[in-house]
Amino acid sequence: MNNPNALRLAGKTAIVTGAASGFGAGIARKFVAEGAKVWIVDIDATRGEIMAQALSMPFARLDICDWAAVRNFAGLMEHVDILVNNAGVGHTPAAAEDVEADTFDRVANVNMRGIYHLCRAFIPKMKAARKGAIVNIASTAGVRPRGGLTWYNASKGWVITATKSLAAELAPFNIRVNAINPVAGDTPLLTTFMGGDSEELRAKFLGTIPLGRFCSPEDVGGAACYLASDEAAMVTGVAIEVDGGRVL
Repeated sequence: MNNPNALRLAGKTAIVTGAASGFGAGIARKFVAEGAKVWIVDIDATRGEIMAQALSMPFARLDICDWAAVRNFAGLMEHVDILVNNAGVGHTPAAAEDVEADTFDRVANVNMRGIYHLCRAFIPKMKAARKGAIVNIASTAGVRPRGGLTWYNASKGWVITATKSLAAELAPFNIRVNAINPVAGDTPLLTTFMGGDSEELRAKFLGTIPLGRFCSPEDVGGAACYLASDEAAMVTGVAIEVDGGRVL
């Protein structure tokens, strides 16, 4: 029988991008609590180092949009068991045609190209080991998009499609690939999504979530831990809504 007191990620090495704050920080904290060695990866060196010190884990400042930097980072380690592609950015609500090209490029580069770079760098290591788990943080925006965030929504729809395609492609190598679709959380990105921050805006947004609260880093951390653990050994190609019923 399985030991109910065993740590779920004991002995595993994980990489979590965007781990300095928000959902990424919640994922990192949960993984460490469950016994994993976690690389705290973020472009924000100050916050990243603080998080790494708090968890007694290694930190790597990394621009995931820079292929050479990602390739060099991957060269630092022999293997990785878990890759969490969490880093992401949004844009303030605007008509699709009013979003400037540099804003579109930033969303596309971080939310899509960044995942491509990390997968390109670490899938060969997982294939060599013939095991691994990849968890991509998508969004309810990729399932039930709303106007004003078209290009962000599209990037998250891309994440979901890429997740399913990778799951089919990598299954013969015993590499599982899944996604999480959180609803907005009370994180640094909330103001961006709402186009501001006020009690009225929060109440309006919360009115669309049946459970009546924002997603927390702990909510996403728990889902990511399950998908990364051996408990989900038969789960691949899914996109789990962690959204309080938002997409119902």
